[in-house]
Order: sequence, then structure tokens, then C-alpha cells
Amino acid sequence: MTSRRVFFLTPGVAAATLKALPKRREDLPTPALIVEVDKLEANLAKMANHLKAAGLAFRPHAKTHKTHEIAKMCQKAGAVGSCGAKLSEAAALAEGGATGLLVTTAVIGRDKIAQGIALAKKRPETIFCVDQAQNASDWDAAARAAGLRVNLAIDLWVGRRTGIECGAPALELARHMSRLKNVRLQGLQAYSGPSSHRRGFEARTAASREAMGEAVETRKLLERDGIACPWLSGGSTGTWNIDPGIDGITELQPGSFLFMDIDYRRIGSREGEEFNDFQQALFVICTVVSRPKPDLAIFDGGYKAFAADRGYGPELRGRRDVKVGFAGDEHGSLAASGAKAGDRLEFVVPHCDPTVNLYDHMYAVRGDEVLAAWPISARGKSQ
Repeated sequence: MTSRRVFFLTPGVAAATLKALPKRREDLPTPALIVEVDKLEANLAKMANHLKAAGLAFRPHAKTHKTHEIAKMCQKAGAVGSCGAKLSEAAALAEGGATGLLVTTAVIGRDKIAQGIALAKKRPETIFCVDQAQNASDWDAAARAAGLRVNLAIDLWVGRRTGIECGAPALELARHMSRLKNVRLQGLQAYSGPSSHRRGFEARTAASREAMGEAVETRKLLERDGIACPWLSGGSTGTWNIDPGIDGITELQPGSFLFMDIDYRRIGSREGEEFNDFQQALFVICTVVSRPKPDLAIFDGGYKAFAADRGYGPELRGRRDVKVGFAGDEHGSLAASGAKAGDRLEFVVPHCDPTVNLYDHMYAVRGDEVLAAWPISARGKSQ
């Protein structure tokens, strides 16, 4: 990948959300979600090159970034497409030109399947996940009415969240799908979220090998039954250097590696207690708005600026010694930081995916230069 890239503000965004694009980082209105492009590019190149060398396809999860621009960057780096957590997220990406979409959550109900058919007409290569026979039959009927043949994948319950159990239950579903005329069995999806966030490299390795091993055996079971199963997609940022060693996986779908966050840093790496395999690229800039006490500063970023689902707040960049807390929806607090009113501070986010979903756009910066405001076009697309 080239170290220099030109970014443009999407037409209409400046008029709709910004009076003018600030030229310098220090001029951004706060709270401001920023991504340091040099680090983003380095993270993307590292993952893409690693998976290419391992002979695996690469379909990054767009639930992390939710932007057309980054989806396009991923595909330029060699990704076969993008994952969308929900149908509406995938549809928003398609509107921005993304191809090779995988909708990782089952699309249930007549109205939503009709929306899925509309997406399949626009992007025929899109893959939709199912984990029950009735849903597969509903897709088949809708595809027949539309004159289409839709790509479906069986979602496996390796992450103990969604999916059908591995082995015989999955085989029965595959047999049912093979009798349907207007759907095509693409293969298997096996995302093990618990493996991704298991602390300690050895524990994470054991967890992922167990979960993905079940998926690989299910793939073999289908093939022994005469059902073609050329595709097995799964994996995550946390298992990026584990899953390529599991024979039978064909594709990884990591997402957080692009940005990183405190949550991932805590899982540990092969080398030590912290997961530093990828660089921290995402930050929120805030401004100190009050100093009610000599040892207390209040800044303009609260629950509406940082996702707090992990049970802890953000971290002051470069100052892990400073206690950072929430002071309500709009404010955060700093204890004994030395900060004064007017100071601009940068924070590492606790959890990148839901934090991105709090903003209308993120600023792409290179050093002190603001390159663009990227609309987070799939923000709020949770249907």
C-alpha cells in the first residue's frame, strides 16, 4: 500500500454537518472522533499481508468502522468484500459501492427478506446467513418469486450466540437447503466471539482451536455426504495469528484490528500481557471545560462520546496514571491530571465499534493535518 492517499469529503456532508472542514487537528470541534490514517493503513497492510501469506481470504467486519471509505480501502488492500452485522448495515455499505457483502446475522421475517432480496438484486454475490430450515425455505420462496438464486451460508453455534449446532444438526439443515431450487449453499460461517476475547494467548489458542475445530469437522461431514462446502468463514482480530493455522478455514473476518481499543489491549498477545499486535489508530479529542478543584478537571466527553458497555471509561492518551471517569451524559472527569480549562486532550476508547456508532462522522488525520471528514454512513443501522 502507498504511504500517501488522498481523501475527499463526501459531497453534501460539509453543508449538512460541517460549516467548513478544519485544516488542523487542533481546530476540530470537540468531542471529535479521529482516525490516524498512517496507523490505519499500517494495520490494514499487516493483516492483509499476513492472510495473503497464509492463503486465506480476507473479509473485514464493517461493524467496526461503518464507513464507505474504509470499506473501499480494505478492498484495495485485497479484501474480498466486507461483513455487515445487520442487513441495514450491509445495504448502507452497498449504497456506497461496497461489494462482496456477507450479512452475518440471520434475516428473519417477510419484510426483511424482501429487503434482502433487493440487496441481492443490487449485489448478487451477497451472502446471507441462516441457522434454521424455515428461514432457508422462506428465502427460497422469496428468491423464486423474484427470479433469483440467493447465496446462503449456514451459521454455526461455535460462539454460543447464534447458529445451529455443529455436526448432525448442521448436516440436516444442509440437506434441506440442497433440495431448494432458488438458494445456493455457499458454505459455513463460524464466528467464535468468546475465543476472540479470551485473555492469554495460550488460552485463546486452545479456545479457538476447539471452536473452529468443530466447524472444520462439520465442513468435512457435509462433504462426505456429497454436499459441496468450499467456504468456511470466521475468525477475529483476537485470533488473527491463530486461525490461519487451523486447516479447513478459508476466510477470516476481523474488524477491530483497524482501530484497536482498550478492550482488545487487555487480552494479551503471544509476546506479553498486552495485545499490541496492531497500532491504536482511533481516538476521541475532548476539551477541558471546567476545573472545579485543583485536582479535578471536567472535559466535554461523557456517555454520549464513549461507549461504556465494558464497564470502564476511556484512557487519557499517554497517561495511564490518570484516573478517568464519567460525569454524566456529556462530561468526563480527570483526577490529578494537571489539566486546566481549555486544554485539548486525546483519549483511547474502551470499545471501538459502539463508540464509532455514536458519531455522524470521523475525521481522517495525518499528523496535524485533517484530510477529510468521513461520514459514518451505517451509523444506527441495527435492523
